[in-house]
Amino acid sequence: MKSIVILISGRGSNMEAIVNAGIPGARIAAVISNRADAKGLEFAAAHGIATAVVDHKAFASREAFDAALAESIDTHGADLVVLAGFMRVLTDAFVRRYAGRLMNIHPSLLPSFPGLHTHQRAIEAGVRAHGATVHFVTPELDCGPVVIQAVVPVLPDDDEGSLSARVLKQEHRIYPQAVRWFVEDRLTITAHGQVRVRDEAVDGAGWTIPALDRSAGAGACGSRQS
Repeated sequence: MKSIVILISGRGSNMEAIVNAGIPGARIAAVISNRADAKGLEFAAAHGIATAVVDHKAFASREAFDAALAESIDTHGADLVVLAGFMRVLTDAFVRRYAGRLMNIHPSLLPSFPGLHTHQRAIEAGVRAHGATVHFVTPELDCGPVVIQAVVPVLPDDDEGSLSARVLKQEHRIYPQAVRWFVEDRLTITAHGQVRVRDEAVDGAGWTIPALDRSAGAGACGSRQS
């Protein structure tokens, strides 16, 4: 059984998707937020999950906040730390502390459109495809080994809201998949910083097929603040 700690700053819809997935071999040990008013804390508490608040405003420096956050995480014996809409840029020391066991999801097909406002930027750039990326976090902001990506079309009449909703639906699909692979010890980061998935099912074009993935039963970039 692997212990998962999820960090949120708001409603935590990706946290909800992971909890609702009921991943075998995973125990959601805690949901921690840097904001006491984060709506996701209510969902976690209603599902019997321990919650905690480490308010970044109570600390004089980013380093002090990260140290307190790490202390809170470690009380739950976290095997994996999942960033699910955690809107804080983490220090290099924090990232290195959880190297290989700190995941994030970013709303673009990294390395395209790192940072914020990804959906509007994709529309303005005129790209035909957009999506989401789950990746391991590294000290280099917006760069980390890609675990899984999902692609959605950018439609001619899309605005930021409609494209965001289409991407979010895919986020809720691929984040639980990435966590499941971690729990099953199927992820390996190569010396070249690429993720390999043992027994990953793919189609002829190289796309992951979760429906054929037996675990489901039937070099790249990413942001630390998505």
